[in-house]
Amino acid sequence: MDAKTAHYATSELTTPAVRHLAWLCRAPQLLQSPLTFEPSRSLSKNLDERLRAWDRNPEKAPPLLSETPPKRLGFYFEQLYRVLLEDLLGWDILLQNRQIQSNGRTIGELDFVVHNRLEDRIEHHEIAIKYYLGVPEQAGRTLWYGPNAKDRLDLKADRMLNLQSQRTRLPEARELLAEAGINEPVKSRIFMPGYLFYPRETRVIAPESVPANHLRGHWCYLSQIESPDIHGWVVLNKPHWIGPWRQSEPPAADAMTTALNTIERHNIPLLFAKLEKNDSSGIWQETDRIFVVPDSWP
Repeated sequence: MDAKTAHYATSELTTPAVRHLAWLCRAPQLLQSPLTFEPSRSLSKNLDERLRAWDRNPEKAPPLLSETPPKRLGFYFEQLYRVLLEDLLGWDILLQNRQIQSNGRTIGELDFVVHNRLEDRIEHHEIAIKYYLGVPEQAGRTLWYGPNAKDRLDLKADRMLNLQSQRTRLPEARELLAEAGINEPVKSRIFMPGYLFYPRETRVIAPESVPANHLRGHWCYLSQIESPDIHGWVVLNKPHWIGPWRQSEPPAADAMTTALNTIERHNIPLLFAKLEKNDSSGIWQETDRIFVVPDSWP
């Protein structure tokens, strides 16, 4: 199943947490590396069946999916990843978010250390969910910034590959693992799904380090928005940045006016989904997503 097909299959799920989890299982990554972990290669053939069963009967789904999502997207993403590892793959989580200490000072953290039952080995997984907007620079290159422009794709990729994923090599991390009874070699894995947003007015090319099948959206400045542009748009609030949005009622034009005013007044980017009505189901489903940023960004 390719990314686009998976996206639309996912959008049929009505329980948000189950839909977000389904997206996580098949979302293309923003990093191409031998360390990249692709869950779809390890998940069982009856994945869709299980997810649909949880969607129909949320009370039978893992309890984490019923909890109120944490305000921070990264924490919610970690919760979903835990369900993916434990409940869908059946792997054991040996350590999670464990700080590495040196002389009373924190020098790093291990996101997940797991027992991969399929390969019967211990793995260290570093994870992140990311959204980057391509900004053409004068020198002809493109820099990919997060909505918070302190975050940048090239810097994050370097950090994931050369720092975060290598932390189990630190003597202090080896001690931490030994305390948990882990004395064997640990394989490093990286999981970084997300979206690249392309400028509407300019052609830019994705970095070579990003797989060709990555998920795409668009971005524009607030001053570039005209009234016909925003027909069928809704603002996406976290945690609904994860997975495709759906709703039963038509998009409200007055909510869009409020959202655009918010961008101007508070000088913050907002993420929108463009919706189209599915004639057979009557549901409004996401067909595109767009970041609108203040004119001063980044």
